Amino acid sequence: MNTFSKICQDIKTIKIQGAANIAKAAIKAYAMKPTKKAKKQLIKLRPTEPALFNALDIAEKKSPQFAEQHFENAQQFINHYVLKIIPSKSVIATHCHSNTLAQALISAHKSGKSFNVLVTETRPLFQGRKTAKQLSNAGIEVTQFIDSAMHESIKQADIIMLGADAVTPKGIINKIGSEAIAEIAHVHKKPLYIITDSWKFSSKPISIEQRSEKEVWHKKPKNIRIKNPAFEIIPRKHITYIISELGILTHEQFIKESKKELRRAAS
Repeated sequence: MNTFSKICQDIKTIKIQGAANIAKAAIKAYAMKPTKKAKKQLIKLRPTEPALFNALDIAEKKSPQFAEQHFENAQQFINHYVLKIIPSKSVIATHCHSNTLAQALISAHKSGKSFNVLVTETRPLFQGRKTAKQLSNAGIEVTQFIDSAMHESIKQADIIMLGADAVTPKGIINKIGSEAIAEIAHVHKKPLYIITDSWKFSSKPISIEQRSEKEVWHKKPKNIRIKNPAFEIIPRKHITYIISELGILTHEQFIKESKKELRRAAS
């Protein structure tokens, strides 16, 4: 298997996780085969990831190097803004795995900010374990909660931070369970911050991916149906602020500024 095919396989099978990581891997693959056919092939792997198709559009118009550098630059700004909003000696709750968020928390920890993180396990693929390991390996205190105890993790937290797979005019699309967390946070008056990149914005509708039932129950009885939606929508009314390379913005402000950024990047 050549490198291009290996990247495609790893994106399709979720060996490469996180919207930014998927986009960067796709850019790398596209640089090997900078053709419209290769671009379409890469987008089909994860058509619900705006960072992927936005990055490939810009890589095609500018260059793969330009698109790749965006994510590196954006992360530095995101780290700066996340550091500003974390209270000292605070408890942060999160869900699933966002490399953008994890890198921002690690950067804040290295800057001397004191906090600990509560992470849900995030079944059925346990992406929360990846977050827990990544943060723990960086020296951050982490507590893992089972998914059915997410209410307890929110009650114990001072602030909630989630990543995003997509940002739309209606709200944020993120891992299943995120909407429930947002509603619980709202009930308990806990601020909810979305940590993301402006290239995850999409003005087009994003479908909710339905994943294989084998991820949930590999050898289930024949008369049982399995529902395995990968994502759900967090309504914009539950979002306190969106933190990106563009700053600490409301949902409405983020939409406006992201449109400008994508136009600028593609011009």
